[in-house]
Amino acid sequence: MLDVSPIPPRRLLLVDPCDECAALRAHLGSAGWEVHSAALDDVGRPTCDLGMLRLHPSHIANLKKVKVLISRTGIQWVAAVPQELLGQPGVGQFIAEWFLDYHTLPFDQSRTHIALGRACGMAHLQRQQQRSGPEEEFLFGDSDQARALRKLIARVAPTDSPVMIRGESGSGKELIARALHAQSRRQEAPFVAVNCGAIPEQLIQSELFGHEKGAFTGAHQRKIGRIESAHGGTLFLDEIGDLPAELQANLLRFLQEMQIERVGGNSTIEVDVRVLAATHVDLEAAIREGRFREDLYYRLNVLEVRTTPLRERHADIAPMAMHFARLYMAEIGRRPRSFSTEAISAMLSHNWPGNARELANRVRRGMVLADGREIEAADLGLSQPVAVGAARIESLETSLLRAEREALSVALGHYPDNMLQVARQLKISRPTLYRLLRKHQIR
Repeated sequence: MLDVSPIPPRRLLLVDPCDECAALRAHLGSAGWEVHSAALDDVGRPTCDLGMLRLHPSHIANLKKVKVLISRTGIQWVAAVPQELLGQPGVGQFIAEWFLDYHTLPFDQSRTHIALGRACGMAHLQRQQQRSGPEEEFLFGDSDQARALRKLIARVAPTDSPVMIRGESGSGKELIARALHAQSRRQEAPFVAVNCGAIPEQLIQSELFGHEKGAFTGAHQRKIGRIESAHGGTLFLDEIGDLPAELQANLLRFLQEMQIERVGGNSTIEVDVRVLAATHVDLEAAIREGRFREDLYYRLNVLEVRTTPLRERHADIAPMAMHFARLYMAEIGRRPRSFSTEAISAMLSHNWPGNARELANRVRRGMVLADGREIEAADLGLSQPVAVGAARIESLETSLLRAEREALSVALGHYPDNMLQVARQLKISRPTLYRLLRKHQIR
């Protein structure tokens, strides 16, 4: 049966409208658009599909306010700008970085209507591509390893059993701990993270277990320790392999009894926490060398989650890089740029010894240094691999990624405004098409 359900109206938010905007609003309203208007200072979290800001000289004098508006609202924006304002220094660059499109005043109503329809469709496509939350995009991605990790976390999170999270430095162990907490029955209770390698040895007992007033010189008042402050929630012990031997015995006793005593105290305190631990060191080797207690190891390692190094997750590198570009957008004050083909090739060829943390830092650098509309390999501090002698042999995954991107580009070149036809030509579903567009940062 033919689907005759009504098409929902497209919704446009006009900010600081002018006389020309009023005429356009009437034209759009008669064409089925739902148009709202507001002053710049009154814009909250709109439910519209697209925003249009009528740029005034006062906006150019206070670009920070406009950037905050665009970042806060979470929708795509189009600029309406007088021709004389467009010619001022820096205005064109600002519009190119922060707006999806622009239109000069006065409006050609018919052409503007068509262009706004396309912008609304593009904004919808970008929302489809960005539906996963920031942490999920950072941590999970599209690779087989990422999907297996997501499934494992979903199975482990609802239990109260201790979990050992293992992986290289910078590979997202704390994010896994936070994901386990967020999907557990303790999600409304505190999540307390402790880096066991960052606290001085003489202070770690007090930091973990707390102390009473007068327990030692400088203890001027009672201090609640990290374990006690996590009551009802999750305690995350990062770099557990760096915990001193004496504290390992105290931690073991706590795990056995779920009771603590503050330093200088003489009463026991019941504590209900779920303990997650993480390490990048070989604990089995540390046990053999006498640096880590075997009984504590088995108390902490009831369930185990392992991260995969970024160099083994090629399919996740580009989506994660775009996540970081969006994440640092407000901090740097620039719209997220896409990555050039050369930059993506350089990222896929890099070994990533610092894993996701290194990728985040390189993307932040690229956002600052990029001059053009795309971030280049040099902006990231990466060099293009140069073939020596015969052509460089690529991994199968790299070759498949390039083939996917080329096929998408060719199909989009034939049908730039018809995603249904693109999907048909590629013999894939539209949800799969949107996922691939997101994966390859196309459009």
